[in-house]
Amino acid sequence: MDYEQLLTFERIVREGSFSKAARSLNIAQPTISARIQALEAAVGGALFRRGGRSVSLTERGASFLPYAQQALAILAEGVETAHLTQSGHRGRVTLATMQSLSGNFLGSAIASFYRAHPQVDLAVHIAHSHEIIAMLIDGIVKLGLIGYPFHNHNLRILLRLRESLDLILPVTHPLASQKEVTIEQLQRAGSPFLFAKWNASINLLMQQVAVPGQPLLEVPFNMARHLLLEGIGMAFLTRASVEEELRTGRLVSMRVSDGPALYRESALVCLAHGELPSAAVRDFVHTLSTC
Repeated sequence: MDYEQLLTFERIVREGSFSKAARSLNIAQPTISARIQALEAAVGGALFRRGGRSVSLTERGASFLPYAQQALAILAEGVETAHLTQSGHRGRVTLATMQSLSGNFLGSAIASFYRAHPQVDLAVHIAHSHEIIAMLIDGIVKLGLIGYPFHNHNLRILLRLRESLDLILPVTHPLASQKEVTIEQLQRAGSPFLFAKWNASINLLMQQVAVPGQPLLEVPFNMARHLLLEGIGMAFLTRASVEEELRTGRLVSMRVSDGPALYRESALVCLAHGELPSAAVRDFVHTLSTC
């Protein structure tokens, strides 16, 4: 039993005769007859009663018809899905990302991707960098968003991302009304630094601004944001991580005039020697690159 036999059976029922079905399918009538004979052999008996130029279904044929129609519909849907998957309009994107990269930036990218690809399945996992690499190797995800630089030859970089790190203060902080501050002013501010470990450059600056005896609170970036909203401390954070708070004026951002430019770098990666990314995955990478 194959697709052509089922299609021929359904077409004879629709057209009401073998000859009309042959013309509709643009094939010879002996071919029509051969297909139906093979199908009848598969189902164990006659599907049609033949009477002159017209045909009617046997009881066996009537009971088989809805299943044949359902099979044809499923196959048609499968073909359409295959075409859409090839073009990137269907498929599945699986991504693992660090918690610190799962906020507004990634959320905006996913929103843009969904609007353009509403039929694509998307799964996002939160994990640490070493866990993300293991998930890539185990095939749990196809994409990973991890900190850069990294040292792993099993990974291929699809996209590098760079976000500036700004000094973020509560709106109630004594320095909040200034456009910029110096390292000396930060040292004299008397506020605890909320130390979110981004990279080596931020570590160096923290050594410069740290004052002996002044508390240094080492916390995750999302906890740093919470403490800032409570009016406690100051921190170097990405603007995307506090975008809403900056927009509503609950936190303020400023430049350290005599400090180095600080950045948080990350990379979107896949396995270096894995299968080629699908069209949906390639479209997701492109969306991420434009956000």
